[in-house]
Amino acid sequence: MQVHYDEEKSLDARCVWAVAESKAGTLTQCLGVGKQFVLEPAVKLISRARGIKKWFEPPLFRRTEERPELVISCGFRAEPTVLDIKSAYGGLPFTVHLQRPRIEGYDLVFVSRHDWVDELANRPNYHQMVGVPHQITWARLAPLRDAARRRFSPDGRPIAAIFVGGSNGAYVYDETTHETIRHAARQLEREGWRVVASVSRRSEDNTQQALLELNGENIAVWDRQTENPYLAYMAAADAFLITKDSITMPCEALATGKPVFTLDITPVEGPRLDKFVRYHRDLHETLQLTRPFEGKIEAYIYEPLDETRRIASIIRSKMNRM
Repeated sequence: MQVHYDEEKSLDARCVWAVAESKAGTLTQCLGVGKQFVLEPAVKLISRARGIKKWFEPPLFRRTEERPELVISCGFRAEPTVLDIKSAYGGLPFTVHLQRPRIEGYDLVFVSRHDWVDELANRPNYHQMVGVPHQITWARLAPLRDAARRRFSPDGRPIAAIFVGGSNGAYVYDETTHETIRHAARQLEREGWRVVASVSRRSEDNTQQALLELNGENIAVWDRQTENPYLAYMAAADAFLITKDSITMPCEALATGKPVFTLDITPVEGPRLDKFVRYHRDLHETLQLTRPFEGKIEAYIYEPLDETRRIASIIRSKMNRM
């Protein structure tokens, strides 16, 4: 897949706000896009406090603050607040939402292809995106690669990074799933790979323990007791194996240009699973970016995915015309 970007860059926002609830998955999308404009967007976290506690929460923003030129949000809880921000500053902030909103009023909206419906095609401010944006770029990883490879593969053998998530209503991390992951890791080890493996914030303790059983000379598993080596694992990896319960991690791995394989785990039938099936079918069959793991990792070529930069170019172009 060839990726094209709008290179119009005559205008950049000087003040950018990232508005999201305190969930890593939503906030990192806002920050990824926001950092295409400024080094450090201002983070505005939506409180989830209820009852009397909510009355003691400090306001999310004050009108005396510098007016944001660009407000980027994700998650339905952010929507009313963003429209309040737009109204408070006389409609001047340019507002972007990285999900199909429940409330209309955004200047631009980006909807993942697996959530897209035909009726949105008639709305000129709505655009499709592959998966979700994030903060990983090869420019960020490249300076880390040599040191990471020396650390995890001192003998120069290829490195496979295994990233796992947690039960989410579409997939369950039962013993069958744990054994699927362990079997895949040991199979790669037998084929001469060095393996690094990491859980995510969603991973349950029993998943962590199941992976720790793999620790050995050729397999390194993050123990959650030290600093998260996720970036180092990504920089060192020559290929990725990622469980199917994640939307973000495949997108991050696809930014590297390295082979990305998805690992089937125990599904839970229902509409939530249908969404993930659409997502992975799109990545594999339509866009030909990923491959299903069938016991072996082989090299293949694709154009590295950089949706974060592409989204920013659309925002920049639209702001330039206003």
